[in-house]
Amino acid sequence: MWKLLVAFIVFAAVALFVLKKVGGNVDMGGEKHGIETSHPAEPAKASAPEAAPASAAKPASAASI
Repeated sequence: MWKLLVAFIVFAAVALFVLKKVGGNVDMGGEKHGIETSHPAEPAKASAPEAAPASAAKPASAASI
């Protein structure tokens, strides 16, 4: 059983070594919380459309049921 654990640790170490050498963008820093974006935010719309009244949203056939 201990041989499996040692083999897994060796395999993981070799895999991380190879990924770092090849440039596999390995980040072992954990989750990132922040406003780091790679693209600029979209500008806000000039005007939002008015919301339709709830009664206008129902089709005529649904109102007769």
